[in-house]
Amino acid sequence: MIDKIKSILNLSPHIEGGFFKETYRSDETVSAKELPERYSGGRCFGAAIYYMITSDTFSAMHRLKSDEIFHFYLGDPVEMLQLFPDGTGKTVIIGSDLLNGMRPQVTVQRGVWQGLRLQKGGNYALMGTTVSPGFDYSDFEKGFRKNLLQEYPDFKELILALTRE
Repeated sequence: MIDKIKSILNLSPHIEGGFFKETYRSDETVSAKELPERYSGGRCFGAAIYYMITSDTFSAMHRLKSDEIFHFYLGDPVEMLQLFPDGTGKTVIIGSDLLNGMRPQVTVQRGVWQGLRLQKGGNYALMGTTVSPGFDYSDFEKGFRKNLLQEYPDFKELILALTRE
């Protein structure tokens, strides 16, 4: 099933882990002078991707300069760690079982560290993400285990699971 989905949607390996395919990028842009200083140049209005994780992949800790909205489509529940600038954090379960606290749509605010993996026993999850202004690789910051552990010691177990170095 996983290989069939990857083939149908033309998914490729993603820099943070898992697999993706950009499905939308606005052809209209906002100039750098119209954007907050945190952006290094102009950006498109918005961008969207398909994003899949499997039992042997995860989304490594990272943060973006824009808000990102996750949309759950198929598969098994996903555990997301969000670490906030004030030193606090939370876990969110992305999935379709609303009665048990899962949410099919989750927003990660700009500047918040994020990483995710399947819940134990899961096989795969197909999601989408939407970023506005549109994603640019210069807006991506990789999280390093040592730094995150120093800043967020209460989340050690998940930081260890969601970092590679």
